[in-house]
Amino acid sequence: MTLENKLSPPKECAPYICDNPPYLHISLMRQAGIDDDSNNDLNNSLPEQGRACFERDGFIVFQNVLDKESVDALNNRLEGVLRGVYDRGVAPDKIPRVSFQPPKKTHKKKRRKPKELDSTKMDHSEQSAGLEQSAVEDEVLGSTNEWNAEGMGPLGFVKGRRQEKTRVLQIINVHKSDRLFRELVTAESLGRVVSELTGWPHGARLAQDQVWAKYVRPPGASPLVFHRDSPYFMFTPDDVVTVWIALDQMDSELGPLQYIKGSHKWGDGRIGTSSSFFQSDGGTNLLRSAAEREGILLEELESVTMSGLEAGGISIHNGRTWHGSGKNESSHRPRRGIGLHFVPANARFTSESKKSRLWKTYVGDEEDISSMDLSEEDFPITWKVPN
Repeated sequence: MTLENKLSPPKECAPYICDNPPYLHISLMRQAGIDDDSNNDLNNSLPEQGRACFERDGFIVFQNVLDKESVDALNNRLEGVLRGVYDRGVAPDKIPRVSFQPPKKTHKKKRRKPKELDSTKMDHSEQSAGLEQSAVEDEVLGSTNEWNAEGMGPLGFVKGRRQEKTRVLQIINVHKSDRLFRELVTAESLGRVVSELTGWPHGARLAQDQVWAKYVRPPGASPLVFHRDSPYFMFTPDDVVTVWIALDQMDSELGPLQYIKGSHKWGDGRIGTSSSFFQSDGGTNLLRSAAEREGILLEELESVTMSGLEAGGISIHNGRTWHGSGKNESSHRPRRGIGLHFVPANARFTSESKKSRLWKTYVGDEEDISSMDLSEEDFPITWKVPN
């Protein structure tokens, strides 16, 4: 029996779900010149029941936070970013290389190597050359199908290979490249809810965003290993909260997130590395080790799936909550989402950040890291608690 089979089947609903919360509705239509601040009612607060459930379970779920127009616009912008179109003029911190044209067969049945786009070696004008400019103009939000008739992802080809060879795409800090994503990650209502859930006295600051896209052809994009987020963030205070936003309807076949209820209260265990995030055995090695430290068998854990989370819905989890996701078993649907990792507004880098591949670029040669102010451009404070 595999480790994956030993983990009890997840429940199909979260202990606390709030549908269409008035204090957390986000519309990004201002990108098209429409002022929609009226939908962000910051006069309403998170119910006490929600805070209690987050503290007890380590996660919470909100349906219908983003409207359909916003989700469609974000998916369309995602396709543009994957093609090197950055309306903020800079590349994300991490971006997969995408080819423009599929390989073609010759009479000798040899494949012609497609021209590849290396966005790190191109300026903004070069990145946009040859693309349909109407698709990325500010006033045209479009739909997920504007770039690709099937809405299947980056032209079907990555690194000169057919999409069949592609499993998972990751973009880190897409907000640096695209105005619409920047508007999303800096939404005050998200920062406020994070602050209310955690009780952070100064507010919330974005540390990083990550887009994860599990594409298809054939189905079976690898499961994401069960892990915690907190160990990868070198900040003090060491609190981390992740807001995960679904950009597709999360049916069970797409491999939605799964949370281990109450696991944020466990002690420290094995961390693992980012290179081990995808495992063929179901991704439960680290989870089993952590559970055994708590005297809990793997099959005794209470797992809750985000199956049923609608596009535009969100889940928020404590950075110490163990979570993972299954394979994308769909033959025709991608599974796209973006995770926003928040830290307290007064956070500073720790000395360990100098050794981290993720953070050392921001630290540089700074000697006194503890007094170093974080850049508002790279680490924006999205909510300040009123005095």
